[in-house]
Amino acid sequence: MNAVIADHSPVAIWKRAIQPERAGFAPAEARAILRLRLSPLDLSRADELAAKAQAGKLAAEEAREMEDYVAIGGALEFLKSKARLSLKR
Repeated sequence: MNAVIADHSPVAIWKRAIQPERAGFAPAEARAILRLRLSPLDLSRADELAAKAQAGKLAAEEAREMEDYVAIGGALEFLKSKARLSLKR
């Protein structure tokens, strides 16, 4: 019996929801999605958390915060991938 074990992480759930390997956005929608960015404040905080993680000095609350940044960044990249694919077709 072959059991499929699904990844239930936020990033995996977003990937299944967005389906970045499939086009589906109208050109105007795709261009708008490609303009989405994390704010400079969020980018700075994510960099700070990553540096603390590499140094082994990340507190538990900061680890959860970093997981949120990873999930949101992943979802944004899945959307952008789908947008780029949509513009190619």
